[in-house]
Amino acid sequence: MRQYELVCIFHADLDENAFKAEVEKISGWISESGGNVDKVDVWGRRRLAYRINKQREGQYVLFNCTLNPAAAADLEHNFRFQESLLRFMITLVA
Repeated sequence: MRQYELVCIFHADLDENAFKAEVEKISGWISESGGNVDKVDVWGRRRLAYRINKQREGQYVLFNCTLNPAAAADLEHNFRFQESLLRFMITLVA
């Protein structure tokens, strides 16, 4: 098991309930893959450096989690099909 940081940028158009549901869905995927969500830090709405899918703002969330390396690859596969997710980045914590 390794420690990862996962940063997700969601559409700014999501309302509060839909945003919470998306965060819970990602936390559920991490738990289902045998991982642990250590901390969820919602950074809130921020301006993007450049437009992504005609969006100028996004809602940022940082997940600190513990996963197997194979599970991290499965998460990336699931993220590719999320329409509400503009960008994501998984990094290994040294």
